[in-house]
Amino acid sequence: MSEVLDVDAALGAARFGPGDLLPAVIQQAGTNEVLMVGYMDREALRRTLTEGRVTFWSRSRQEYWRKGDTSGHVQHVRGAALDCDADALLVTVDQVGPACHTGAHSCFDTHPIAARTEDAA
Repeated sequence: MSEVLDVDAALGAARFGPGDLLPAVIQQAGTNEVLMVGYMDREALRRTLTEGRVTFWSRSRQEYWRKGDTSGHVQHVRGAALDCDADALLVTVDQVGPACHTGAHSCFDTHPIAARTEDAA
């Protein structure tokens, strides 16, 4: 297991991509279910790591948004980790209410795809 980074070290290690954004995968604590993906810039990442609530950068509105401020469907941060290349973030949360803006539990519940799986060969 690697060294646990403090907030400043995490901000320094994160490799932000195009638009100075970092993709953030949001996962339910306990079940490991992937709830959604959003984007964070350096400030959104700092807020997420220091305030205990997930904050994103909205690419369409060009503003910060803290999950649940208008819907009440908050995400309480339980943990966070950068991937091995430090260019993606995993945030483990306790989700209150649906994670998706459509009202679905997960953003991945709305468009399932019939993909061939290895055992179907």
